[in-house]
Amino acid sequence: MGRLIDEKLLKFISVGIVNTLIGMAIMFGMYNLAGCSYWVSSAANYIIVSILSYILNRSFTFGYKGQVATSGMRFALNIAVCYLIAYGIAKPMAIWMLEGCSTAVQENAAMLVGMCIFTGLNYLGQRLFVFKDSNR
Repeated sequence: MGRLIDEKLLKFISVGIVNTLIGMAIMFGMYNLAGCSYWVSSAANYIIVSILSYILNRSFTFGYKGQVATSGMRFALNIAVCYLIAYGIAKPMAIWMLEGCSTAVQENAAMLVGMCIFTGLNYLGQRLFVFKDSNR
């Protein structure tokens, strides 16, 4: 399996910075400027940015040479599981910790915390499940 902390992690972080900046613009813009709901805003972020993430991580981070269909299906499953876990935890936690604050404050905090949880889970999922063959 190899080490989890190596040059691939540094490349993943580089890709993640780009993805996070684009994702934050999409998610917080849709929520705060366009008035979309918490779930629509965060889901749109991850659908759009996930496509970019797949392309960049497949070639740049992991140098994956396997089948696109197989890794694409694994990637979609990984994103869905990470999203459900991250935002399933983040929103109830933000509501509980920020009790008495406005819904907007709670949901903005939940989106930010969810992004952090998602990123960690996503790295592990891509490294150990999606592009696992490139770890040899």
